[in-house]
Amino acid sequence: MNKKHSTLLKILLALFALNSISLYLYFSASNHSNHQHLVENHRDTTEESFPGIIPRRGPHLSKPWPIIPSYLPWSLTPNVVLKSCEAYFGNGFTRVADILSAKAAVRSGSSWFRCHYSGTLRSSICEGGKVRMDPEKIKMSRGGEKLEDVIGRKEEEELPEFEDGAFEVQGEGGAMLKKKKLVGEEFLDEFLPVGNVFRHTMRELIRSVVVVGENDFTCQEWVEEPTLLVTRYEYANLFHTETDWYSAYVSSRVTGLPNRPHLVFVDGHCETQLEETWKALFSSLRYAKNFSGPVCFRHAIFSPLGYETPLFKGLTEKINCHGASAHDLWQSPDDQKTARLSEFGEMIGAAFGLPGWASNHLECKVNLINGLFAHMSMKEQVRAIQDASVIIGAHGAGLTHIVSAIPNTVILEIISSFFRRPHFQLIAQWKGLEYHAINLDGSHANPGVVIDRLNKIMRSLGC
Repeated sequence: MNKKHSTLLKILLALFALNSISLYLYFSASNHSNHQHLVENHRDTTEESFPGIIPRRGPHLSKPWPIIPSYLPWSLTPNVVLKSCEAYFGNGFTRVADILSAKAAVRSGSSWFRCHYSGTLRSSICEGGKVRMDPEKIKMSRGGEKLEDVIGRKEEEELPEFEDGAFEVQGEGGAMLKKKKLVGEEFLDEFLPVGNVFRHTMRELIRSVVVVGENDFTCQEWVEEPTLLVTRYEYANLFHTETDWYSAYVSSRVTGLPNRPHLVFVDGHCETQLEETWKALFSSLRYAKNFSGPVCFRHAIFSPLGYETPLFKGLTEKINCHGASAHDLWQSPDDQKTARLSEFGEMIGAAFGLPGWASNHLECKVNLINGLFAHMSMKEQVRAIQDASVIIGAHGAGLTHIVSAIPNTVILEIISSFFRRPHFQLIAQWKGLEYHAINLDGSHANPGVVIDRLNKIMRSLGC
């Protein structure tokens, strides 16, 4: 018996060692694949697509992309089906307009500029090399102040108004080049349509871009690493800020950035708690008015408005997508399934140092956060979401956190008869999460009904 036990133990140890080696090789290959993909994207961006950029040597100030399990390559494929899940949530920006040629930038040292258009989202991600911003030609409040210091300030004062030349690029033609607009109204209507946005600040920004000659292109400061320029509206609302986060993330991936970009808010909003997540997701954060004078960006990326993301558009148009694992989609691509929202949720967790890759629910327990959720740091809010097997909440922006929920989490939404919109049912669907709703006749919930529904859900989980 002892000999048999010894043999069995050796077999088990061998199997364990083999399994450990397999897991190591899998994650190493995954890591190498992701890293190699990013390196290749970077090489394409800096050397082939945008040869006017000379890669800067020395240590990077930007944060690396984390390794996340739901990541799938973002490299553009021309056969992305219109209104497919990848077209909505991933890289559906299949039409590219080269406004200022990269080849010309090589010859003359001038700027380059292009826009990537999505026919599905009807919006563009624009980017350029050697782009100058003059904060004095942007009319808005300074931004970044404490809330208590700006009480009573009108929102209109915080939204940017751009003079011609607020942004400039250097054209080919030397010092004698006459100033001219980069694009006209026809281009704006085609690539940056207004749609249902009452004031399209990104369209207005691109309209302000002027092409100037070499002598007129001067800068007091250069930003050497890729920088996202973002304009926000409902900056203190978690749902709308999540749409801005997602747009910024997609813009970074579509343009193939090798590291997380720096961030500039081209608006005059005051500081909020949500900036904690902005700073975690990206490499640094500044407000446009914080620059002391004109500043030039080696690589500037102009992020679409949050209103132009599927998270917002899904409220008014049908997006027939369901969440699936990245592994399954890698093996069997499906136009009606997506892992992109799970990828983004994992990105938020990883940005805070919270892996959230798998469930840690070893036993059934209840953790009640008694009305204090909004007073927790953003990192602790995300941690609470990732630790939950069931998330219960009244309809409200805070439920947008379910973007960061891990697989197999169950969502129970309590919905007033006055606010029946499908925000969180859709997010749950797009992430592949089980969703339940209690639709109230008015605005007050019966605690007994809620407890009964929760009890049924807990029993279904084996608790």
